[in-house]
Amino acid sequence: MNTDLVSGAALAEELGSSLDSEVSGCDVLLCPPFPYLQSVGQVLKNHGVMLGAQNCSDEPDGAFTGQVSAAMLADLGVEWVIIGHSECRHGLAESNELIGRKVLQARAQGLKTIVCCGETEEDRHAGRTHDVIEAQLRAGLAGAAYGSSESLVIAYEPVWAIGTGMTPSIDDAENVNRTIRSLVASLYDPPFASGVRILYGGSMKPGNAASFIASPEIDGGLIGGASLSTDDFVAICRAVAGISQG
Repeated sequence: MNTDLVSGAALAEELGSSLDSEVSGCDVLLCPPFPYLQSVGQVLKNHGVMLGAQNCSDEPDGAFTGQVSAAMLADLGVEWVIIGHSECRHGLAESNELIGRKVLQARAQGLKTIVCCGETEEDRHAGRTHDVIEAQLRAGLAGAAYGSSESLVIAYEPVWAIGTGMTPSIDDAENVNRTIRSLVASLYDPPFASGVRILYGGSMKPGNAASFIASPEIDGGLIGGASLSTDDFVAICRAVAGISQG
C-alpha cells in the first residue's frame, strides 16, 4: 500500500526504462495497488514488464462492497494475481480455504496465479514449517486446473522474514522449496511440477539476491520493499538475469 497516482506511474516508467536498457533474460512482473492498475498498466505497455494485482475476491460479482473480482482485473489487462500473501493470511485472517476459492476464481477468468505460502516464527520453532506449508498449498490449489505450468508460480515467504531484515539460510529455503515441488508433483504430476517456478520472498535485497537465485531450487524472488527503489529492484533483476544467463 505505497505510492500515489503520479508517483506510482513514475516509478513504473523509471523501472521499465531501466530494465529495458540494463536487463534481459529476466521475467519481471509489477503488482501495484488496485487504484493504480490502469495507469501503471498503460506505462508497462511500452516495456517488457507484466502487470499483476495484489489480491482478488473469491466471489465472481454481486453485493460484496469493497472487494475486487478476478473478472475486473482481467478487464483491466491484468495477467497475474498474488493470492495468499502472508499479509493477507495473517493481517486479514484469510483462511487456507478462502485462498483456494480465490485461486479458482482467478483461474476461471484466465488469470495466472502466484500462490504464497509460509510459516510464522512460532510454527518454525515448533517444527511445523512443512506441515503448515503443505496444508496451505493443498487447500490453496484444491481443484485448480492449469493448462501449463507457466500459469502457476508458488512463492515461499516465511512470515518471520518479511520486513524484519531476518532471512533463512539458503539451505533452509532450498529445503522448503524442494518440499513444495514434491507436493506439487503429487497434486499434479512430476513434469508439471518441474516447470512451476518456485520463488523466495522475504527480505530479498541486492546484497543477497544472487545467493538465493544461484540455488537450483529457487527460481526467482517475490520482492517487497526493495521494489520501491529503482536502484535496488534493478540490481535484483540484474542478479537474476546474470544467474539465468550464466
